[in-house]
Amino acid sequence: MSTDTPASAPAESAAERYLAVQRSDEFAGLRRALRGFVFPMTVAFFLWYALYVILSAYARGFIGTKLFGSNINVALVFGLLQFVSTFLIAWLYSRYADRKIDPVADRIRAEIGEVTHEHGPRG
Repeated sequence: MSTDTPASAPAESAAERYLAVQRSDEFAGLRRALRGFVFPMTVAFFLWYALYVILSAYARGFIGTKLFGSNINVALVFGLLQFVSTFLIAWLYSRYADRKIDPVADRIRAEIGEVTHEHGPRG
């Protein structure tokens, strides 16, 4: 009677492959590229939002300054610009991901797919 378990061997090789990919320079570069965009944009957006909140709390005279007509003031414009900046960041990320992140992620996925597709679809 043999103690080898052939059914568990593919799972081990797939797990080993995932670990090898995670430790690879290519994966580290992918994480660096993602963090290089996400962290600065998150900080920039948070500071922009904090400015809006702080001005609303402590600079009521400035934030209440009328710009157009009787209903459009600095606070309303800043509030609307929050939406504009959100969509701008999403658009910039999409372009950045298309150029820097997706090609590397696709290569890594293809390498891993060579292992996982042999044993059925991934969940």
